Amino acid sequence: MEPPLRMALFTLSIALAVIGNAGWTEGSSLKWQSFNQKAQSTSGKESWGYVTVRPKAHMFYWLYETTHPAGYEKRPLILWLQGGPGGSGTGFGNFAELGPLDTNLKPRNTTWLQTASLLFVDNPVGTGFSYVTAENAYTTNLQEICDDLLVVMTEFTKSFPAFQKTPFYIFSESYGGKMTAGFSAVLYSAIKKGTITMNFQGLAMGDSWISPVDSTNSWGPYLYATSIISWSGLERIGKVAKKVEDLVNKGEFTEATKAWNELEDVVEVEGSGVNFYNILQWQGSETKVAKDFSKSHIELLFDRHVGSIISDDLDALMNGPIRKKLKIIPDDVEWGGQSGDVFKYQSGDFMRNVTSTVNDLINNTPLKVVVYSGQLDLICDVLGTESWFFSLDVGKKFKSGKKKAYPCDGSSICYFGQELGNVQFYWILNAGHMVPQDNGPGALAMVNKVIE
Repeated sequence: MEPPLRMALFTLSIALAVIGNAGWTEGSSLKWQSFNQKAQSTSGKESWGYVTVRPKAHMFYWLYETTHPAGYEKRPLILWLQGGPGGSGTGFGNFAELGPLDTNLKPRNTTWLQTASLLFVDNPVGTGFSYVTAENAYTTNLQEICDDLLVVMTEFTKSFPAFQKTPFYIFSESYGGKMTAGFSAVLYSAIKKGTITMNFQGLAMGDSWISPVDSTNSWGPYLYATSIISWSGLERIGKVAKKVEDLVNKGEFTEATKAWNELEDVVEVEGSGVNFYNILQWQGSETKVAKDFSKSHIELLFDRHVGSIISDDLDALMNGPIRKKLKIIPDDVEWGGQSGDVFKYQSGDFMRNVTSTVNDLINNTPLKVVVYSGQLDLICDVLGTESWFFSLDVGKKFKSGKKKAYPCDGSSICYFGQELGNVQFYWILNAGHMVPQDNGPGALAMVNKVIE
């Protein structure tokens, strides 16, 4: 083990001890109630457990109670949905982006926990510490993902009835935004039917894979405008992007996914190894993808978009001291061990868009519908995001509106925003795909604006 990692793991033992002594007592109104399989809680302000969503399918979640002085009952609950599919919310989202401790196991100054309670779910099943015990238990499409999430939230709110009343928001990233759109529609419908009780207030889709073709068509123009590719490179990228679009329009989604992988190869060559998650971080994704031509296009896409965010240190952290702390992880379950299968089984759904779902949420619900985009992201760049967003019913009015600049520290501008009715759009400066990681102050300021 490298010395920095040894020191980090030692720091974790101290940090977890501090959190564990923070406080739910036996008489607390939010005392842990075990539900659905085994679960475990510290005596502090966090809990975790498994929900069996279907036979042989077990979802892991991790709840943190807000540190805001007003207390959890008067502050919102935020569900965070990671992308991938197969990226772990309890791992990457928690430690690398917005949880109370960063990946160096030090307190994060911009944790969202200071303003809201946080619920991380390893979703879809098989992601992170979630697991299946049969191949046919993986999800294969968005509807199945949403059905599983509804089971988790139904059981969660029954066991934590206080969170039935607190304002509830879903925030997300990347493919998690696609899941958020679908699940928001399912959850809102269930609330209306009375099958679950929640105070659902809104959803936020960050750098999200909502309309794949709008994203892939924008890569060339975005890279050309940022001086990363040549005119000939723009033409080569455009040619393959058109192939992706044609296949999607024909409904040939499996072939479209293959063409998507082909397009990314061309982008990395023409863009000199540009990072799909932040165009200023060179060769970040290309170097993660060993050019092993024996691998399938699905394996290469997984390496680039899920494997690239699973660092050796994060893997050691989650499968070492975190696993030991949680105590309930089955012996044969490894954090991230089934993520590749999660990605593979969802691959037939990758290139389908959910713009109509977003449009319906805006037009037919009172929910706040929020879109935010990091200006340095490529995979779900702002041009592609604006393309699908402006195609919505509200798009024309947004085009004629003006952005408002927002500072984070009282002086410098860190994001722009625009609002119309129940819709909000935020452009986050100095941030790529992982907005909370790249611009923590900007992300936190945006969150506060949304939930207040």
